[in-house]
Amino acid sequence: MKKVCVVTGASSGMGKDGALKLIKEGHIVYGLARRVSQMTELVAAGGFAIETDVTSVESIERAVAQIVAEQGRIDVLWNNAGYSVTGAVEDVSYEDAKRQFEVNLFGLAEMTKAVLPTMRKQKSGTIINTTSVGGKIYTPLGAWYHASKHALEGWSDCLRLELTPFDIRVVIIEPGGISSEFGDVLYQPLVERAKGGAYQAMSTAVARTYKAIYSNSKSMSSPAVIGELVVRIVASNSPRTRYIAGYMSRTILCLRSLLSDRIFDKVIMSTYEKELKKNESAASH
Repeated sequence: MKKVCVVTGASSGMGKDGALKLIKEGHIVYGLARRVSQMTELVAAGGFAIETDVTSVESIERAVAQIVAEQGRIDVLWNNAGYSVTGAVEDVSYEDAKRQFEVNLFGLAEMTKAVLPTMRKQKSGTIINTTSVGGKIYTPLGAWYHASKHALEGWSDCLRLELTPFDIRVVIIEPGGISSEFGDVLYQPLVERAKGGAYQAMSTAVARTYKAIYSNSKSMSSPAVIGELVVRIVASNSPRTRYIAGYMSRTILCLRSLLSDRIFDKVIMSTYEKELKKNESAASH
């Protein structure tokens, strides 16, 4: 059955790949992102692109109004837009921390609120929220990112209960390691925030570790893993409430459920141990 699907963050990575796969399946797909020039491939494939800033209520309402006017309905909203602010709590400014929540939670909430009247009128709809395994675990220097994803997990669970009477489904996707621009976006700001401060050594070690992981294609899953999952969710008459996919996703969540906090702390920090020792050695000389 052909469905009208709205995808935020459709200009790159998982969002772009998933949008293209939905178009290939015959769905009517609207890609929403700030970089509309990066969505020409979607348009060429038969989809639609709308320049949208998820932190702007006016921008969101304008996009949704256009879609409803053109198609008369919205069957699927995939809230995929998001990014990471990384740095020590002391090093991250209030403005950066606030924007992290504006994109990863509040903007997503406004996007959802904008489509709900249409879905309630239809008495049907599926809302897919991309959280992360980071919504269940934690890493050093990721306080604001993890806080936003932990919040989105709880927010989505509450929303699912609220929308049950209207036959609107809420589905959570928790990606693990996915090859994307994620590593490039967080690396340099992390180093810059920490320069000359108390967390410089740790930040450098964490940044180098992220860079090594994200530059190694074998360490990451392809965005296609999530795109294919979204296609299955859209096609299902009874999707699960949660899906886990991507490199190390099941392993890390299994460890979190089995290990105590202190042991899990050691497991997480062991990931950065090599770079931390390099920094300690350099400092001693």
